[in-house]
Amino acid sequence: MPFLQLDFESDSFDPEALESACFAAGALSVTLTDAADTPIFEPELHTTPLWPKVRVSILFPAEANPSVILASLSQVPPQYHFTRIADRVWEREWLADFKPMSFGARLWICPHEQSVSAKDAVVVKLDPGLAFGTGTHPTTALCLQWLDGAALAGKEVIDYGCGSGILGVAAVRLGAARALAVDHDPQALLATRENAARNGVERQIQTMTPEVSLPRVDILLANILALPLIGLAELFQTLIHPGGDLVLSGILIEQADAVAAAYLPWFEMQAPAYHDGWARLHGVRR
Repeated sequence: MPFLQLDFESDSFDPEALESACFAAGALSVTLTDAADTPIFEPELHTTPLWPKVRVSILFPAEANPSVILASLSQVPPQYHFTRIADRVWEREWLADFKPMSFGARLWICPHEQSVSAKDAVVVKLDPGLAFGTGTHPTTALCLQWLDGAALAGKEVIDYGCGSGILGVAAVRLGAARALAVDHDPQALLATRENAARNGVERQIQTMTPEVSLPRVDILLANILALPLIGLAELFQTLIHPGGDLVLSGILIEQADAVAAAYLPWFEMQAPAYHDGWARLHGVRR
């Protein structure tokens, strides 16, 4: 079915009131995005702050009357526009821009409908889905690059905050014996199991929630955020064998020193690696 979309930008509106008015006017969806490239990292617990300038996109059925819509929405500013949108197979539209990506010398992340011809390539088949992690974000890319250069044969790995399971699956595809994928989000655990099966490594990937008692492993990877990583330092030091590797990402460059300091009592921390404003930390357990 085709759609009618209303778009505008604003720096002052009540999101809950706007959303209620939109759905009362027949809207199918209301989407708020950052209009000025001012991302918000690690908001306070139980808060959902908005960006200073917000782009609002409201989707209506194609037969909706623009004049009636505007009369119902008092928060729409004078600058707005309506767009007629033809229906498409949206899953395929999303995948159209998702191409095979290489990380290091061997590792590739590749959509299921595409292929990699590089000699000796280690390929992880992965499509964008419900859980975070396709390799496109710098924090994930930093972890994948580390995995590509690591000696993984026979190692046991924890992927803490697994999202799509991309790091655990990649580790096993690169030679790790087993990966434990940990996340509090049921969708992430489901996505991880599905991606493990699609890559033929479901027997070597075990999913679990953080409440489960975890064994010690050779490598622990955690691509989450700086504040949780600082809080998890004491737990993580209990989960890695002496001489084992700790890989932390999801850290802004200016946060790297604070995160590294939290792990210094137990780990020899290496020089950070950087990519597009983000840092990856690597430590070796004493």
